[in-house]
Amino acid sequence: MKRFPLNKAFTFLEPGPVILVSTLDGDKPNVMTLSWTMVLDFTPRFAFMTGPWNYSYKALSKTKECVIAVPAAGMSKTVVSIGSCSGAEVDKFKKFKLTPLEGEHVRAPLIKECYANIECRVVDYVGKYGIFVLDAAAAWVDETGGERSFFHAVGDGRFVVDGEKINHRKIMLKKLPDGV
Repeated sequence: MKRFPLNKAFTFLEPGPVILVSTLDGDKPNVMTLSWTMVLDFTPRFAFMTGPWNYSYKALSKTKECVIAVPAAGMSKTVVSIGSCSGAEVDKFKKFKLTPLEGEHVRAPLIKECYANIECRVVDYVGKYGIFVLDAAAAWVDETGGERSFFHAVGDGRFVVDGEKINHRKIMLKKLPDGV
């Protein structure tokens, strides 16, 4: 083995997929791009990291709700561009031609162009690390035949696209909760 720079070690663990997070502040929708997310358990509970440096942080803190939207790999250039500008300066839904859809449980919009959308409520915020903990209220998927590959950030401006899926479900069946 060869020594690897410690300051780049995170590129081996960068989770993915890259997601979009929509919020609604009053009547102004916004969307940001995030790649640092995690599944906390099967309830479903999720977490992601952001803080006051992101324009969406204020709406997320105030309303305590959002939508996690999972774009397919074909949207990667748009998704990275969304993350490279601020909602304080531009209406991202208009600029990037995103279609907001109404959800059932939160006011933040679902994003029609994404493969999956998860309506979430904030249940905790770990300020020291900028981690929002979220409980999902509803999940939506578009199975109309579009692309189903996702992309994952390496953390240095490069991305990896999902490939072939390997099924080891039979081995894990006793460990999976009912319905999964």
